[in-house]
Amino acid sequence: MFGRDDKVSEFRLTAAQYAILAIFLVLAYGLWKLQVMESGYYATAAEKNRIRNVPILAPRGKILDREGRVIVDNYPSFSALLLRDSSRDLNGDADLIAQGLHLDPNEVRTRIRHFASMPQYQPIFLKEDITPDELAFVDAHRNELPELDTIMAHRRLYPRNGFLAHLIGYVGEVTEDMLNQPQFELYNPGDVVGVSGVERQYNDALMGKNGARRALVNSHGREVGLLGETEAIPGKQLKLTIDIDLQIAAEEALDGKNGAIVAMDPRTGEILAMVSRPTFDPNDFAVRVSRDEWNKLVTDPDKPLLNKAIQAQLAPGSTFKIIMSVAGWQEGIAQTLHVNCTGGAEFYGRRFGCWVKSGHGPVTLEKAIYQSCDVFFYTLAEKLGIERIAKYATALGLGEKTGIDLPNEVSGVMPSEEWKIKNFKQKWFAGETISVGIGQGAVAITPVQLLRAVAAISMGGKMVVPHVVDPQELPSGYVETSHVTETKNIPIDPNGWTFITDAMSRVLLPEGTAPSAHIPGIDIAGKTGSAQIVSLATRARFKNAEDLAQNGWFVGFTPRRNPDVIVCVLFEGGEHGKLAARIATQVLKAYVDKQHRLPQKMVEKPKGDGKVDIGALWTAPGGDGDKLEGGRFVIDLPKKPLVAATAAPGMVSAR
Repeated sequence: MFGRDDKVSEFRLTAAQYAILAIFLVLAYGLWKLQVMESGYYATAAEKNRIRNVPILAPRGKILDREGRVIVDNYPSFSALLLRDSSRDLNGDADLIAQGLHLDPNEVRTRIRHFASMPQYQPIFLKEDITPDELAFVDAHRNELPELDTIMAHRRLYPRNGFLAHLIGYVGEVTEDMLNQPQFELYNPGDVVGVSGVERQYNDALMGKNGARRALVNSHGREVGLLGETEAIPGKQLKLTIDIDLQIAAEEALDGKNGAIVAMDPRTGEILAMVSRPTFDPNDFAVRVSRDEWNKLVTDPDKPLLNKAIQAQLAPGSTFKIIMSVAGWQEGIAQTLHVNCTGGAEFYGRRFGCWVKSGHGPVTLEKAIYQSCDVFFYTLAEKLGIERIAKYATALGLGEKTGIDLPNEVSGVMPSEEWKIKNFKQKWFAGETISVGIGQGAVAITPVQLLRAVAAISMGGKMVVPHVVDPQELPSGYVETSHVTETKNIPIDPNGWTFITDAMSRVLLPEGTAPSAHIPGIDIAGKTGSAQIVSLATRARFKNAEDLAQNGWFVGFTPRRNPDVIVCVLFEGGEHGKLAARIATQVLKAYVDKQHRLPQKMVEKPKGDGKVDIGALWTAPGGDGDKLEGGRFVIDLPKKPLVAATAAPGMVSAR
């Protein structure tokens, strides 16, 4: 028997009843909300769970030269995908998948872990450009491995042997670091994007829009029906300012050497050719470069991935004397300066030698330019001072980026009093100005900067922005590089302009520093330069002095005033500027020869199949279509009459 105190009070019993009722009301409301109020939402979610979206990759746009000749194309290939929207144990299947795709099982598991945080509807790209037997493996194991699928992709087909590699760049899978950058924030892991060169600079234009295949799958992840497809939209075609004919001449001229060549139309800023050596093969990156290959490239002391045309910051040597000549003339000093060169001179208690140890004798500005007298420019530098030198050099674009439409351009260094205080917390010493006068000391510029500065001088002060793509050829609405059409006018006295360019035309004559580079019948003006990478005293202490050889420079143009083309050459370890001049004049001659051919009368379509075969430059793994025949890259010629210069030098017309 329970006592009176053991009985539950009526109040507590009523409270418990109301609590239970409240719980049932909440449950009833939740059930009503799920089945009635939000039935459409959950029905859609359930639908998504049984619909698989497989991407259809859009091909990147082709890259053409200025005359519409194909430089970069695509070829079809297959990639293996790992679908993650089923209940399969992916790690458990890793061994079989790796065996069939010739992969390391640990690599497969690592890739699964790497993408674990991504939405499951996003597939994992396991292997690109799979072989026929790997494709057959996937097809034969569709029931056993329903999570394994293939997708057709368009891989990049680049010229081989590193032709135009630094300018074009290469593509690769977007990295985590890139995904954190604003220009790649809309991309997903696994997307193939431009990593360097034009491929990166114009990635948004070259990339198309992926499509998708919507397939119905059962509870085991196997496809049981096709619901529809959204076609991919190919990327836009991109036409460069590059002339393949001139590019071939530049590549051949620098063959076997280290350095860079840049050719430009100084009237517009259009880059006609750009070479950097040593080079690399961008086809190695079109699929996925191996870790060993990548380490080999990045640890190579010659830096094959460096585009020396826009990234090599080096002393310009005596080519800087042209900037000095303009500064001296504009300040009213150079035109009346007379120096007696005895092989050297003393400034601020230190002797500075001339490259001609016996001396040049009496020297005026004209002789100082074509014979490159150091003593004259030492004296001019002393009279100008670093601030006036920096004023004109900076006005001509030294010490700042040119604005060329290529990624990762460097700015170089043009020293001044302010520069030294800012970077070294020290004042500028007058003795330092003497070395600057001949393009040594702290001066460091890139070939494209030197090209732009001297081009402005050759054009009487008109300075343009170098560019590799004509803005008018870009897709509509693409305004990222509109600045390349901007020009600046640098004040240069017309008399000084005539005097300096005439003196530069004598550099390639018997009395100049590069007579062996002279080409009869072509009016070429230019300036040689040799730049030390260490002092001569330091160099003398090393046994392998050839590793410390001076860099050879030359910048030249034709004709001598308001030229059609200008070429800058950096010959690393070339020792003498005259050797760089020989390289440059090969390119200038190729340009002039082509211009002479263009006005010839129109000729009929060549015999044969009417195609220009450039298989010597391109290679392909196979495929079919207009551009791939028997593993050789073929360009279709137009069916209208052609000028005689249709086929570039080094390109052989079929039959």
